[in-house]
Amino acid sequence: MFITHKPEDIVILQGEYSLSIVLLSIVIAFLASYTALSLNERIRKNGFFSRNFWLVLASIAMGMGIWAMHFIGMSAFRLPVSMEYNLSATILSIFPAVMASYLAFYISNRTNLTRWPKILAGFIMGIGIASMHYIGMSAMEMEIDYAYQPVLFILSIMISILVSYVALYIFTSLQKFMGNFFLKAITSLLMGIAVASMHYTGMEAVVFYTEGNTLPSTAHAHHMNVKMLIVSVTLGIGVILGLSGLSSLLDRYVDFRLNHFDALTGMPNRRQFEKMLNVSSPANIAIIHLHGLEKWNRRYGYEVGDEVIRAVSETLVKLKPAYCMLYRIEGNRFALVLENERDSEKLILSMERIMAFLKKPLVINEKKLAIDMVCSVASSEGNDRSELFANAMAVLQHSHTAFNHAVIEYDPNIHTFAFERNLIQDIDRAMREDELFVLYQPKICSKTRVVFGVEALLRWKHSVHGVISPGIFIPILEENGKMHEVTDWLIDHVCKQISVWNSLELPIFKVAINIPGSYFTSPHLMETLKQCVSKYGIDSHFLELEITETSVIDQIEDAIRAVGAFKEFGFTVALDDFGTGVSSLSYLKRLPISTMKIDKSFVDDVPQSEKDSAIMKAIISLGHSLKLKVVIEGVENEEQMKFLSSNSENPIIQGYYYSKPLEADGLVSWIDDFNEIAV
Repeated sequence: MFITHKPEDIVILQGEYSLSIVLLSIVIAFLASYTALSLNERIRKNGFFSRNFWLVLASIAMGMGIWAMHFIGMSAFRLPVSMEYNLSATILSIFPAVMASYLAFYISNRTNLTRWPKILAGFIMGIGIASMHYIGMSAMEMEIDYAYQPVLFILSIMISILVSYVALYIFTSLQKFMGNFFLKAITSLLMGIAVASMHYTGMEAVVFYTEGNTLPSTAHAHHMNVKMLIVSVTLGIGVILGLSGLSSLLDRYVDFRLNHFDALTGMPNRRQFEKMLNVSSPANIAIIHLHGLEKWNRRYGYEVGDEVIRAVSETLVKLKPAYCMLYRIEGNRFALVLENERDSEKLILSMERIMAFLKKPLVINEKKLAIDMVCSVASSEGNDRSELFANAMAVLQHSHTAFNHAVIEYDPNIHTFAFERNLIQDIDRAMREDELFVLYQPKICSKTRVVFGVEALLRWKHSVHGVISPGIFIPILEENGKMHEVTDWLIDHVCKQISVWNSLELPIFKVAINIPGSYFTSPHLMETLKQCVSKYGIDSHFLELEITETSVIDQIEDAIRAVGAFKEFGFTVALDDFGTGVSSLSYLKRLPISTMKIDKSFVDDVPQSEKDSAIMKAIISLGHSLKLKVVIEGVENEEQMKFLSSNSENPIIQGYYYSKPLEADGLVSWIDDFNEIAV
């Protein structure tokens, strides 16, 4: 195996390298390392797939990259002899690289690593690279012999371990910053150098020789090298691109499943339900409400509660009409949606049959549980289709609704007034007892990945009715003159949160607050803003006031004066839902606003619809020409992002593509992935 001096009866053969193929081998090693680190980023994130799943993918990418780099490097080496590779040894050489990558990444992803685990990870990775190399070398079948120079042999292994340790040290020490492209590229380059330096040092250690003075035939000297080059490049790039593409597809799939489907039942969730309501106008909606579920959770544990939900969902799937869409819209509520108005009676009959079936006790873990429930039904006959969901909810909110498995149809003379009255009566208690809460949705400059700000979104988790959609309670509060008080509560809450971020020395974001049009021109709003800013000791430029054109159009002169006063005190003003009003262009030039927000309705069909795409381009161009910041709402997928990025120099994106609305603590955690904060 080793040779320490040259015997007199042998002829040493000298080889040469193709520089272009050498460079190709290093590029493959770099790409494999970059892909492995990208996959490894997901290991520390909670997600749909287990951490071990991403660990295996990262290990395969790294191991296959090491393998491909070796055989591409071998193809770059020219000897005046024919060469073939033993298939078994060639395949076997893959496993040390993959296994070593797995162990090294596994150790590196542990928290609170000391020096010795890092050294161990570098040692394992280096030995894995070396093992792959020398097993791959043993796969060579030639007419000549070869042996290794001991010093260079040992040196190649030491280089592999040392450079692997340096790369993994950087990776473990700066792992939370690995989202940065340049840092990840540098680490990948170091890992690629570890693989390449070991390989070429190892090649320098080998001595090819033949005994006697007769040289072997060179008729087929390079045929197998070229074949191995093609195989290595194809497999290496194929695996790397395949895993990168797979991870991208999995990210999209996971994101879609988490955002649009209920994890427990697999049904479309409330977000998909609300999207359906915005896109289409169903003819009938039925909501099944399970009452007292918390009682069973307390008595037997949440696992039993989950089994109850599963059992009910399975019954609904089996017994619902085939033409119905089924959603789980809350923890204890399911919704059935019917598009055809003529099938209203069939829906009611089906719901009565389902209620009768569910009236029987459910057998869960050998326990018989009688679950109280009720079904509310709202149809479009004589009613506005856009109000169907609110009508169905009004049935559930009525004080006389009993949870006795009845099917109750919406009656405007009974249900509407009672529901609205309950909300108006409960709003003061909701503000006192923190039933109201705030979520924050980031706005991101897509090209610079800078956080431009966040929008504060009001939510209500009612003690009896559960989570009530803002689309339901805000119009009711506005119609009954309660939205001014709620806006004061929201301003105070946001200012307090900004002061908390400031006291903890966390990044502070410009927070946008929606202001009702009837309140925007009121002197009381300015007093509230000044008091809250002073009370919590924050700078006024951290607040942005959002108004809609339709809400101020009837008092446009007062609105213009109000915007000027707010700007003078340091607040910025944004025009929300631009394009949905009737006179946007005529008043836009007069309102001294800072930001223009493009409504989600213009984004939904971009870029598939040529008309919507043309309108979007025109609005973006208009905003930029007026020196306004343009915020685009409701961006959800890659196609929309590509279109918007190509038609705007610096688009500010707000939507689920980057993030759903988050609680304050969740926002701080999420923002760690970004490097700069714009305030």
